[in-house]
Amino acid sequence: MTRTGWNDHNWQLVHTSPQSPQQHMALDQVLLEEVAAGRRAPTFRIWEWASSAVVIGIFQSVKNEVDIEAAQQHDIEVVRRITGGGAMFIEPGNTITYSIYAPKSLIAGMSFRDAYAYMDASVLEALNELGIKAWYKPLNDITSEGGKIGGAAQAHRGGAVLHHVTMAYDIDVNKMLQVLRIGREKLSDKGTTSAAKRVDPLRSQTGLPRAAIIQQIIATFRRLHGLQDGGLLPAELAAADRLIEEKFGTEAWRHKVP
Repeated sequence: MTRTGWNDHNWQLVHTSPQSPQQHMALDQVLLEEVAAGRRAPTFRIWEWASSAVVIGIFQSVKNEVDIEAAQQHDIEVVRRITGGGAMFIEPGNTITYSIYAPKSLIAGMSFRDAYAYMDASVLEALNELGIKAWYKPLNDITSEGGKIGGAAQAHRGGAVLHHVTMAYDIDVNKMLQVLRIGREKLSDKGTTSAAKRVDPLRSQTGLPRAAIIQQIIATFRRLHGLQDGGLLPAELAAADRLIEEKFGTEAWRHKVP
């Protein structure tokens, strides 16, 4: 496969009103498959969350990763995504999540390590323009002098790749530690402090509103790669609804790994 460049593609931006965690999981699969089939242009999607969630990787065990009682107590939904990687703790307004749906030709011949960094290069540039000295820590972490900012994951379908990232804008560490089992049994007061330090939110590093950081990310992508404003088609939304009913909203999928 011959490698293509970012500017060989007509990129489309999708940035809609807040959607449920299950809708986000389903849309990732739908848009990946639409790009793979050539029915959709390569797409950059900024997520807006309608409610809180723990998003676990496709290979993760629910009981190993999540305290279900604590999640229910805090009204936090548990959903499973189609990519690997670790659990993400999501609260609306406290995270910045985006997906890139691209032809695989964009990363043809690259190692996993190089492909991850390549897909996030424009976002790292945006963060640097905001005064954050950010870099990639292989395989899939975005970090800075202040600590880890976020993590990435990928999935491939046919001729397309999904690359998505969640970054912490602000974070309720105490709530996160109640809901996620991050070696919690071993956490002392010192452990809690180190967990708080490990994920350093973008708010503390920039002093900027979340919306301003998102606008910088979009503007930098547009300047480097070109980006036309777009939206979700009714057929794509309908396909996502079907996937929620058949897959992402079911206990069988959520507990695919018990």
